[in-house]
Amino acid sequence: MTFKKFFDIMRMKEVVKVIIRPDYINAIAPFEDLPLVKILAGVRRSGKSTLFEMIVQNLKEKGIAQDNIIERRYNSPEYEDFSAKDMYADLQVAIRDKGRCYLFLDELQEINGWEKVVNSLLEGADVDIYVTGSNSKLMSGEIATYLTGRYVLIPVYTLSFREYLTFKNKDLTSAREVFDEYVQYGGFPIVGISNFDTRSAYQVVDGIYASVITRDISKRHKIRNKELFDRVVRYIVENVGKTFSAAAIVKFLKSENRSLSVETIYNYLKWLSEAFIIYPCKRYDLQGKSVLKTQEKYYLSDISIKYSQMGFDRKMLSAVFENIVFLEMKRRGYDVYIGKNDAKEIDFVGVRREEKIYVQVCVELPTSSTRETDNLMEIKDHYHKYVVCRDPLAIGNENGIAIMHIADFLLQENW
Repeated sequence: MTFKKFFDIMRMKEVVKVIIRPDYINAIAPFEDLPLVKILAGVRRSGKSTLFEMIVQNLKEKGIAQDNIIERRYNSPEYEDFSAKDMYADLQVAIRDKGRCYLFLDELQEINGWEKVVNSLLEGADVDIYVTGSNSKLMSGEIATYLTGRYVLIPVYTLSFREYLTFKNKDLTSAREVFDEYVQYGGFPIVGISNFDTRSAYQVVDGIYASVITRDISKRHKIRNKELFDRVVRYIVENVGKTFSAAAIVKFLKSENRSLSVETIYNYLKWLSEAFIIYPCKRYDLQGKSVLKTQEKYYLSDISIKYSQMGFDRKMLSAVFENIVFLEMKRRGYDVYIGKNDAKEIDFVGVRREEKIYVQVCVELPTSSTRETDNLMEIKDHYHKYVVCRDPLAIGNENGIAIMHIADFLLQENW
């Protein structure tokens, strides 16, 4: 079934508006009906449940009966006190005497010990299993023991710029104009499918953010001083794209007559990363070809989180553009680092299998300096190098370095 046909069917049935995200469906398709658990992991409200709906609809179009499609949303109140044993018993009843079944288990991190249940079903039942989660711990701990080699992870991010254009029914000719809108609104799908003004959009994002901070972090990890935790999180959000350390946060708190240990700060950073609020970006020594353990940066899972906490300010654009490029590189499967080349810094080095790309990001090309291209010129290899900015006239190629409008860069299929 084509995505166009699927979309037409959904419209004819007058269901809730659904956005087609073919990149994810195409990523899942090769693993359908294989004895592998398909795990979709990403920040809350990034569209994981909607992807489930699309897969379910596709199965129905292939002739799979509704009774053989078992859906569970473990973040709903009815499963609040569910144990792994309860989960196992419930699913065994649901699949009994039905032949091959398709299990869609949403927000599975809510069930402690789910790995054993999924492993048991994978080994002993005729099932194809799909899982979502909003915490990267979904991929840690005992899962390594129980599901080694029997799962595939598909990271789910908020909307890319290309997806945003599709959701807004805009074509590529208007990309540069729509990019400014994308910068202001961010990529949460619920915002993308709606016609909110910026204030309403940020209120929606603030609700998503508060849910993650309160439910997935504060309550889960029993944080006692919520006000102090919130202050640390705000510091991190304020300093997205800047180099800082846990020690720097401790020093900052001392200036406000507050006190936290470096170890506690590290825990906060870890928990925020596990909940996909932030992504760490480590430094990569281009000379020594090694990942450095200090002076990393952090980027948000969506730029609108920053606005929801601080409002929108054009002075933020440099960090915002970096955040957007960082996420796009992650979507395309790159491991992303800050490049250290002696005393000079490259904004991003992307590594994907045997490939590399180098990217410098700025709002506008400086007229009195060639710093952006100079830093790239000193890298003596054959991999692609880019300077991306929002300057409409800054297009071309300088000594093998592609200079591109950021909207064009985000939409270019192959870098």
